[in-house]
Amino acid sequence: MAHIDYFFAPISPNTYLAGTRLEQIAEKHGATVSYKPLDIMALFARTGGIPPKERHVSRQEYRLQELARNAKLQGLPLNQHPAHWPTNGAPAAYAAIAAAEAGGGDMGMLVHAIGRSCWADEKDIAQDDVIRACLEEAGFDPGIADRGLLAGAEQYERNLDEAVNRGCFGAPFYIVAETDARFWGQDRLYQLDLHLAGEI
Repeated sequence: MAHIDYFFAPISPNTYLAGTRLEQIAEKHGATVSYKPLDIMALFARTGGIPPKERHVSRQEYRLQELARNAKLQGLPLNQHPAHWPTNGAPAAYAAIAAAEAGGGDMGMLVHAIGRSCWADEKDIAQDDVIRACLEEAGFDPGIADRGLLAGAEQYERNLDEAVNRGCFGAPFYIVAETDARFWGQDRLYQLDLHLAGEI
């Protein structure tokens, strides 16, 4: 059975645009998934990336066009300039870490609900009430948001270190544990699917 380590950033539009395709692919191939939220800006800083607002205008313009195209391809609503972005993704990440530890809900749905809250619903995912609503929507106890904050913060840092050490430089990023096959971006999920099928 294959295992996928999923490094994602709660504030990333491409994490949102991934939808729940990873979970569908994992189910198709009988694979398991570990959810590893991280600080995308810190990842950029440690791996030579540049935050979107600091990129050359041509890159910024292309990014917006690509986001719009990918949103249409996935049939997902997307506000390219959400009211609460950038924001602090750490509280949502801590909640995701606590939810994965507690179990009892749908992690794919939780990650997607957090992304949708930011990129489609004009909500601030740093706010407790927004995080609680996402947890509840995904079948988790909303009280998870109040528990394990220190442990969540420590795991958040470990996820970043692990991502850097294993070759991640953006989000979402998928690594098949058994083969060390790496896939960067929601638009390469089809390649992950083919890899797990043994076709590439």
